[in-house]
Amino acid sequence: MRKTFISQHPSVLWFLAILGLFTVFVAVMSEASGIGLISTSMVKTLGKTLCLALIAIAMDVVWGYCGILSLGHFAFFGIGGYAIGMWLMYARTESIITANLSSQVIPPTPQEVTDAIGNQIFGVVGSSEFPMLWAFSHSLTLHLLMVVLIPGLLALIFGWLAFRSRVTGVYLSILTQAMTLALSLYLFQNDSGLRGNNGLSGLQNIPGYEDASQASISVAFFAVSALALGLGYVLFTLVLSGKMGSVVKGIRDNEARVRFLGYKVENYKLFIFTLTAIIAGIAGALYYPQAGIINPAEIAPIASIYLAVWVAIGGRGRLYGAVIGAAFVSLLSSWFTGGGVPPLNLGFYTILWTDWWLVLLGVAFVCVTLFFPKGIGGLFDYLVRKPS
Repeated sequence: MRKTFISQHPSVLWFLAILGLFTVFVAVMSEASGIGLISTSMVKTLGKTLCLALIAIAMDVVWGYCGILSLGHFAFFGIGGYAIGMWLMYARTESIITANLSSQVIPPTPQEVTDAIGNQIFGVVGSSEFPMLWAFSHSLTLHLLMVVLIPGLLALIFGWLAFRSRVTGVYLSILTQAMTLALSLYLFQNDSGLRGNNGLSGLQNIPGYEDASQASISVAFFAVSALALGLGYVLFTLVLSGKMGSVVKGIRDNEARVRFLGYKVENYKLFIFTLTAIIAGIAGALYYPQAGIINPAEIAPIASIYLAVWVAIGGRGRLYGAVIGAAFVSLLSSWFTGGGVPPLNLGFYTILWTDWWLVLLGVAFVCVTLFFPKGIGGLFDYLVRKPS
C-alpha cells in the first residue's frame, strides 16, 4: 500500500497544526481583537520572528541538506525588503503629496507631483530626481515580481558561475560573503538610488489603509507571515522527499560519489541555491513592512553569519530545527537587548545584557557545536524517541 505524503512526513502535520493554533491564539489575544493581552509591538515581533524562521528554513535546506554554507542568504532577504519597500515608500509619499497639493488654487501638473515626491524621498541625500532604479516604483505588481525575480536571478547567475567552476567548501562561503559585502557597500553609497545609509523608512504605513490601525495591520502581517512559513515548510519538505532529497543529501555527504554515479551535481546545487534565495526574498518582503525600516546594515555579512548560528543552534538538517533555532534566538535577543533582563550586579562589575548579548550568543554557539552537534532539534528527537 502506497503511503501518503502526511504518513511519510508526520512532522508536517504537527508543524502546521501548532503554527495554526499559535496564529489563532495571537490574533485573538491581540489589541486588534479588543482583548489586548498581546501588545501590537509584541505581535510585530512575533510576525518578524516567523519571517526569520522562514529564511532559517531556506538556510537549513541549502546548508543542512545540500552542504552549501552560504554566508550571503541574508542579502537575498534584504533585496526582497528593498523591492517591496520602494513601492511602499513611493505610494505612501505620493498619497501625502497629492493630498497636500490638492488644496492649491491651480491644480498641480503630473510633473510637479513627481518632482515633489522625488524631493521628499531623495532630499535626504541631496537629490530630487528619481533614479532609473525607481522607474517602476508606482507598480505594486512589478515590485511583487521583483521580490521573486531579483533574488532568483542574482542567485542563478552567482550559482552558475560558482558551481560550474566547482568552487566548494570554505572558498564558496568566502565568495558568498564577498557578494554580500559588495552589495552592502554599494547600498551605503548615496548615489546607489536607495538613499544610502538612510535606507527606506515608514514602511509600516500601508498605502490604501491609512484609516486602519497599526494593531489590525500587525495582525494581518502576522497571519500572512504564518501562512508563508507554513507553505515554505511544505514546499521544502516536498522538494527534499523522494529522489531529489536523496541526491541533495548525497551531495552533502559525498559530492564526488554522486557525480561519479552520473548525476549533474551542479544543476541540483543551482536549483537549491536559487529556490532558497527566492524564499529568502519573500521572507524579507514580509519582514521589513513589520520592522518599518530597512538600511544597508541589514545586509551586512554579519547578518548571514547570525543566520548560520540560528540554524546550528536549532539543529541543521531538520526543518523544524531551523524554525526552533530562529525563534529561540530571535525572541531571546529581543528580551536581552530590549531591557527585559535586568542588569546583573557582581559588585566589582555590572553586566549590561545589551552589551553582552552577542558574547552570550557566541558562547551558546560554541557549546552547541561541541556538546550538542544536532542542536535543540536533535535534543527534541532524543526525548521523543527515548524508550520508556
